[in-house]
Amino acid sequence: QGQLVESGGGSVKAGGSLMLSCKAPRYIISTYCMGWSRLGPGKEREEVARIDVGGTMIYADSVKGRFTISRDFAKNTLYLQMDNLKPEDTSVYYCASDRYVCGSWSSWGQGTQVNVSS
Repeated sequence: QGQLVESGGGSVKAGGSLMLSCKAPRYIISTYCMGWSRLGPGKEREEVARIDVGGTMIYADSVKGRFTISRDFAKNTLYLQMDNLKPEDTSVYYCASDRYVCGSWSSWGQGTQVNVSS
């Protein structure tokens, strides 16, 4: 509990950019699958990006070409660079991790709010 700590949310206008960060223990950053999901108003939770231990990245179609997931092992941090943001990207964004099954997330952060205005 409390091992994943997100930051970087905020309010931007459409077309703007934000970078989310997720600080995690070294053993999670280096050996776990990690990802970002979001929960928007009136919507179901959506996984937007994941990166596995080998570095393979997968994106949801809704963010492909606009969002980039990455890890910095030296800083023990997972990132989500979000460019060309749209109002429909407005959500609470959560960092997640799992040791064994990418996508079957066992640990979650507290979430960070992203608001995109038109």
